[in-house]
Amino acid sequence: MDLRVERVERKVCDNLILNVHYAHRMPSISFAYGLFDGEELIGCCTFGSPASPALVKGVCGEEYKGMVVELNRLVLKYNRKNEASFLVSRALALLPKPKIVVSYADTAQDHTGIIYQATNFLFTGTTKPRTDIDTGEKHSRHYEGITDYSKRKPRSAKHRYVTFLGSKTDRKRMHRALRYSPQPYPKKLANS
Repeated sequence: MDLRVERVERKVCDNLILNVHYAHRMPSISFAYGLFDGEELIGCCTFGSPASPALVKGVCGEEYKGMVVELNRLVLKYNRKNEASFLVSRALALLPKPKIVVSYADTAQDHTGIIYQATNFLFTGTTKPRTDIDTGEKHSRHYEGITDYSKRKPRSAKHRYVTFLGSKTDRKRMHRALRYSPQPYPKKLANS
């Protein structure tokens, strides 16, 4: 394998995000990175504005809100050994700095965030399961034509991970401002 990661236009990742990633929908994308094996695109890692406005201020406070991005899609065509950690670590290295990166591992997909653990993110807890407005196909945060707010669908709990990018001084400052308490990494149950 001849693996490399480079910044790409968002549209380069569209096919993988829409057809391979389990969510089958496009998030807000500010930065996109492709994983190539030779000339074949075999993965994408994208970052964008968090879907939750409360998260922007909630991670490290008002002073740092402009630095927060969400790693919102990690998708691999083959998902071979070490491809995910290679892609994520290189994408983080290529992101403009300083940045506070937040990402989630979906418990409904039986994800514990192994890739974030392997790339030294901090685990900062698990969100509570809740419900969203049922709009049919689109996520309620991406749909403006909502007329019936009574129809609800469940949203699974997510494991939340955070990492800091920048100079040593930047990382220390951001870490001190973190409003979540780092916790031990969640582990996959043996029988799951």
